[in-house]
Amino acid sequence: MIGMGQQNRPLNVQMVADALQKNGIKKTAVQKVMDTLAANGKISFKDYGKQRVCMADQTQFEIPDIDELDAMKKQNDQLLADVAAVRSRVSELESGLKSAETNLTLDAVVKKTKELGSEVETMETKVQALREGSVLVTPEERLEVQAAYDLKLGVWRKRKKIYHELWGMITESMTENLKDLKEEIGIETDEDVRCNITDFSNLGVKKQKNGF
Repeated sequence: MIGMGQQNRPLNVQMVADALQKNGIKKTAVQKVMDTLAANGKISFKDYGKQRVCMADQTQFEIPDIDELDAMKKQNDQLLADVAAVRSRVSELESGLKSAETNLTLDAVVKKTKELGSEVETMETKVQALREGSVLVTPEERLEVQAAYDLKLGVWRKRKKIYHELWGMITESMTENLKDLKEEIGIETDEDVRCNITDFSNLGVKKQKNGF
């Protein structure tokens, strides 16, 4: 009966029925079989309140003596040690596997080495050109960058002017502390962050007197 003799632990009809349900055996059939086994002395029933529990006939089991129990305990301890050793080895192997998965393969290393070598050659060429005084940026490119810079600087000046005009109109008749008001509504000016537009104006390319 599902290894009741091998397991030698208390069971009730429902537990046995649940175990045999996958085989299509109903609880009623289980009850009849267990009643028959009890009548034949193979199992015995004991009532615990409304719960009825059955167990295998204990007379069929050999009771080990102290020496056998001691030997079984030592064997159990050894098995536990073996299991711990196996788990430790499995952990080491899993760690090695993860490390191997994160490392590059030989082909990937070769490919990456070639890519880095190409980048190094490109940078060395640029460095050598600088050492020899070569111009890496053409006058046309320089003027193009300067034009874009001047455009953005002009937008900055325009927005700065618009802000000051609007802020002056809004606060003209106010008596509140304007600094506290700016903090309250979340306004932060160039001066608040110590940013001077003049400093950026001087970063551009200085034009020659003849306009070139």
